[in-house]
Amino acid sequence: MPLPTLFRTRPLTRRSEPFDTFEQMMQRMLEDLPLEAAGEGYPVDIHEEDGHLIVEAEMPGFKRDEINISVGDDTLSIEAERSAEAKKGRPHLQERQFTRVQRSFRLPNSVDPNSVEAKLEDGVLHVEMKETESQRARKIEVK
Repeated sequence: MPLPTLFRTRPLTRRSEPFDTFEQMMQRMLEDLPLEAAGEGYPVDIHEEDGHLIVEAEMPGFKRDEINISVGDDTLSIEAERSAEAKKGRPHLQERQFTRVQRSFRLPNSVDPNSVEAKLEDGVLHVEMKETESQRARKIEVK
């Protein structure tokens, strides 16, 4: 699978020169990795607001039916997968290819797994879960 021109700094070759530095050899190996293996997924923010745990994940270019969310064993998992679109004609530049990302997050015990709601707006996935009353932190008055 060829890498996009943007990331290619040298002709693709599998051989090493005898006097290459370790850094040059590592750079060549990284350039030969597929993009989805080189990346770390997608940026995520998690915060609490009004008795809810809110997860916001950037998912640009993904459609609703390409995103899978699961909750179980105090873990929230978000994964997304899209295939490259087949184009007619001869390509001049093709950077949009197969992409699969996945991340999992440990949830606090105070989250009700049955209350999970998710929506995708403008490339940002919003996942909201209700905190349970019994485990929610409360302020204790000192007497």
